[in-house]
Amino acid sequence: MKKVFAVTLGILTAIGGFVDIGDLVTNALVGARFGMRLSWVVIVGVIGICLYADMSGRVVAVSGRPVFDLIRERLGRRTGLVTLVASFLVTLLTLIAEIGGVALAFELASGVNYLLWAPLAALAVWLVIWRVKFSKLETVFGLMGLLLIIFAVALWKLGPDWGQLVHQAANPHPIGHETWATYAYYAIALFGAAMTPYEVFFFSSGGVEEKWTKRDLSTERSNVFIGFPLGGLLSLAIAGCAAVLYLPAGIHVETLSQVTLPVAVAFGKLGLAVVLIGVFAATFGAALETSLSCGYTIAQYFGWQWGKFVRPRQASRFHLVMIICLLLAILTLMTMVDPVLVTEYSVVFAAMALPLTYLPILIIANDPDYMRDQVNGRVRNFLGLIYLGLLLVASIAAIPLMIITKAGR
Repeated sequence: MKKVFAVTLGILTAIGGFVDIGDLVTNALVGARFGMRLSWVVIVGVIGICLYADMSGRVVAVSGRPVFDLIRERLGRRTGLVTLVASFLVTLLTLIAEIGGVALAFELASGVNYLLWAPLAALAVWLVIWRVKFSKLETVFGLMGLLLIIFAVALWKLGPDWGQLVHQAANPHPIGHETWATYAYYAIALFGAAMTPYEVFFFSSGGVEEKWTKRDLSTERSNVFIGFPLGGLLSLAIAGCAAVLYLPAGIHVETLSQVTLPVAVAFGKLGLAVVLIGVFAATFGAALETSLSCGYTIAQYFGWQWGKFVRPRQASRFHLVMIICLLLAILTLMTMVDPVLVTEYSVVFAAMALPLTYLPILIIANDPDYMRDQVNGRVRNFLGLIYLGLLLVASIAAIPLMIITKAGR
C-alpha cells in the first residue's frame, strides 16, 4: 500500500511539474491562433520527455548518482561545461519566467501590480526550499497543481463542437493569414515547452534526494509513463479552451488573465478562484524545481556538496547559487520586462539547448560501466536517435524562425 501511495504521489508530482508557465502560456497562445492544429506537437513532446526522463531516472536508480554528475565524469570537464552553460542559462531564464508567473497569479487574485509581488514570490521560494522537506514540497505543490484539471472540465462545459476540434487536429497546417513560418515557430516553442531541459535534471536529482535504487524502477516508470502523459492531456485541454473561446473571434492570447478566462466563462468566480490556485501551484512548484535545478547543475559539475538530504550549512555553496539566481530573477523582472514575453523566449531558447541536454543522457544510458544490465535496448536507442534528430532540427531552426517571424508576431 505504501508503494502504491508513493507511485500516486509521483504521478501527481509529474503533472504539477509538467504544466508550468511555459506550457500554460504557449498552449493557450497556440490554441487561440491555430486551434488544435498543433496538438500533434504536444503528443510528440510527451513521448520525447517520457523517453528521456525514463533514461535519466533509470540512470539514478541503477548508479545512485545524478545524470549531470555522470556527464562531467563520462564526457570530461570541457564537454560537461558546454552542457552546463547551455542548460543553466535556459533554466535561469525559465526561473525568471516562473517567478513572473507566480507574481502574475497574485496580481490576478489581488489587483496589485505583479512587480510588487515578484520579490515576495522569490523570497517565498527561498524559504520553502530552505525549510520544507523535499518530499513535502513536491507532494503539496503537485497536489495543488492538479486543480488545473479544471481546464479539461471547462472545455467540456463550454460545449465545443468536438468534431470540429478533431478536424483541426487531423489537419495540421496554418490557417487564415498565418504562414508556415509562424506555424513552424510555434511548433518549436511547444516542443521546447514540453521538453524543457530542467525537467530531466530535476527528475534525476530528485531521484537521488528520494534515494532511488533498482527496486524503485517500477515507481520511476509509473511516474514517467502515467504522470507526463496526464500533463500532456492538461496541455491539450488548455489549447482546446483557447481554441473554443478565442479562435472564432480572432483574439490572440497575450496575458495570463486570457489563459484563465475560459474557466471563468465556464464556472464563474468559483472556477476562476480554483484555476488561479492551480496556476499558482504549478508556477510556484516549477519555480522551486528551476531554483533547485540551478543549484543541482552547478554543484554537481564542480563536485560540491548538494541536495536537501543534507543540512543547508553542509551545502552552503549549493544554497548560495540558488539565492543568487533568485536575486537575478527579481532584478530582471524589476526592469519591467513582460513576464509572458520572457516565457515565450524561454521555451524557444530551451529548444536551442535541447541537443546539448539530451545527447549526454543517451550516451550514459548506453554505458554498461554505469548501467550494468539496465543499458538501453535497441528500441529505446532507435527512438532516442530519432528524437535527437528532431531536437537538432528544432535547435537549428529556432533562431532563424524567430527572426523571420519577429518572434511569432
